Amino acid sequence: MNTAILHKEVQQFITDNLNSDITKLILKGSPFTNVSIQELANQIVAKQKSIHKLPSWFSTENIYYPQKISIEQTSSEITAKYKLEIVSGKKIIDITGGFGVDCFYFSEKFKKVIHCEIHNDLSTIVKHNYQQLNKENITTFSGDGLQFLKDSEEIFDCIYIDPSRRSDVKGKVFLLKDCLPNVPENIDFLFSKSDKILIKNSPILDITSAIKELKFVKEIHIIAVNNEVKELLFILEKEYNNAVQLITANILKQKVENFSFKYKEESISNYSEPLTYLYEPNAAILKSGGFHQITNQLNVFKLQQHSHLYTSENKIDFPGRTFKIENILNYDKKKIKKILSENKANITTRNFPKTVAQIRKETKIKDGGNTYLFFTTDSTNNLICIVCSKA
Repeated sequence: MNTAILHKEVQQFITDNLNSDITKLILKGSPFTNVSIQELANQIVAKQKSIHKLPSWFSTENIYYPQKISIEQTSSEITAKYKLEIVSGKKIIDITGGFGVDCFYFSEKFKKVIHCEIHNDLSTIVKHNYQQLNKENITTFSGDGLQFLKDSEEIFDCIYIDPSRRSDVKGKVFLLKDCLPNVPENIDFLFSKSDKILIKNSPILDITSAIKELKFVKEIHIIAVNNEVKELLFILEKEYNNAVQLITANILKQKVENFSFKYKEESISNYSEPLTYLYEPNAAILKSGGFHQITNQLNVFKLQQHSHLYTSENKIDFPGRTFKIENILNYDKKKIKKILSENKANITTRNFPKTVAQIRKETKIKDGGNTYLFFTTDSTNNLICIVCSKA
């Protein structure tokens, strides 16, 4: 950690150049003898990435930013706030601390928070930033968080883990046992230190595989922000052996779309031809696989087993996008073009043999406008185009 970066004139330079062309800036070189242009560029780029992701850090003076990859991999403030709502207690430890955003929010509910980070430089940066953010109930430890637990006699209300999904040998990995730390291998030890474990995982993780790798999975939270899945959160509770609850949340500017169901709950969909309204589930629900549960819990019908589009006669409050159906056509590129008032439409494919790019190439329909075309397969396996407007 180069403390010269915190000097007033250097901080001012970083602020003044937040909108500068980084490539051109690097070619000019550093105006400071004790701070390199590479260090300045990193601070600028990392701070830029924090504008929307970490507004509390961005708006606080004298924040020191780590390598930009740490900003890219850290939780956003939005998802960190969500975690705060699903765990509770007096003491929590984060054994894979990173940039410390989750611990920052845990400290609002827990009296004692321990942040463990194996990389000394990052741990030093996090400690400095907590001081700037006036966080006094977070203890930082530089070293292996798992080893810290082994050396400690403390029992915690919750252990938080965000395993690294990169391996020096295998590159990017997709199983928990290949991540660091190896949670499945250490699960019994972890439960000797706490009755509750919260694990953050990548959206690409296969939920079924993860459940098989772990013990006592109680809840799985699928968190999307503005319809993009950001995190999978697994809550493990010692000796829990009932059904796993799958909870989806799509966090939007004005509201949160929630939908939940029991994992592997037996369910059969009700099917129908397209009616008056068409519904497209949000990304969190699509990740969850709760396609049949939607028709059971909401007053809608599924178009086809693999289409994952829904319909109803009367409009409902649906966790996803809602459209008014204007027309239904068999797939015929000439007929589709004829019904468009302008050669422009928003195209989505669901369970359809052609991609959006292929359809645009065949029909010459440009992107945009107020018309929405859904290319899909109906309940009698016909390829159709559903012409919609936003409801």
